[in-house]
Amino acid sequence: MAGVFWGLPYFFIALAIESFSTPSVVFARTLLGALILIPYAALTGGLKPALKAWPYVLVFAVVEMVGPWFLITEAQKGIPSGLAGLLIATVPFFVVAILAIFLKDRQALRPRPLGGMVIGFVGVAALVGIDSISGVIQPLFVLMVIAAAMGYAIAPIVANQKLSDVPSAGVIGLSMAIVATLYSPFALPNLGSELAVATASSLWALVVLGLVCSAAAFVIFFQLIKEVGPAKASLITYLNTAAALTLGTIFLSEPVTTGLLIGLPLIAIGLYLSGGATAKEDIPDSAA
Repeated sequence: MAGVFWGLPYFFIALAIESFSTPSVVFARTLLGALILIPYAALTGGLKPALKAWPYVLVFAVVEMVGPWFLITEAQKGIPSGLAGLLIATVPFFVVAILAIFLKDRQALRPRPLGGMVIGFVGVAALVGIDSISGVIQPLFVLMVIAAAMGYAIAPIVANQKLSDVPSAGVIGLSMAIVATLYSPFALPNLGSELAVATASSLWALVVLGLVCSAAAFVIFFQLIKEVGPAKASLITYLNTAAALTLGTIFLSEPVTTGLLIGLPLIAIGLYLSGGATAKEDIPDSAA
């Protein structure tokens, strides 16, 4: 379920940006999510622990939402939603790299996950290179999504190392409140005029982004991190990619390019090999 929920945003972002600016999309989805999760966290006792851990919640919010959600939303003005979902599949490769280089995780240093990381990045390079040469995509937008994937790789490690004992609703609700506050000066001046001319599909897309793809998806994902650790949790990108590509191809008539046909199998092989990178109990606690 987590993988499917995380595969939906790219489709709904494509619908939302037909009527709304990038700051407005990020602001609206985080505001809606915060309005749902903060009262729930307060009632269930999860808000107070999150407030006590606010420095780590802030770090999580920045690397998971503030930067990535702007980059992905802005990039989708120049690349298909399915491609954006596919590029986010590089998250497990970055997780392996971080665990191996910075946290000295021995499981991540094994040939299998390292080989998966290399094969996966070769697949991304093939996809981007072929489609860039043929003029199908612009590399800048691809780099923006890959930068977002790096943030997505860091965030679950932060959550696992520093926020594992904090209720997920409190962490996510407070994170979304922080992000909505940061984006409000950039979104509010234009939001009224955007709402006045917004299409029904764009409005519904914002609602789904806030309630399903943000609030619900994050709570499920946090529980997954606690159960299997950040590396294995990041492998929801299998379903993530499938959902994004399917929705984009069927409902948005997005093209299946030569680069996609060559790069996708390599990325899938890389994901499979990276799946053995580590389990929760193998994550070093030196940074805790």
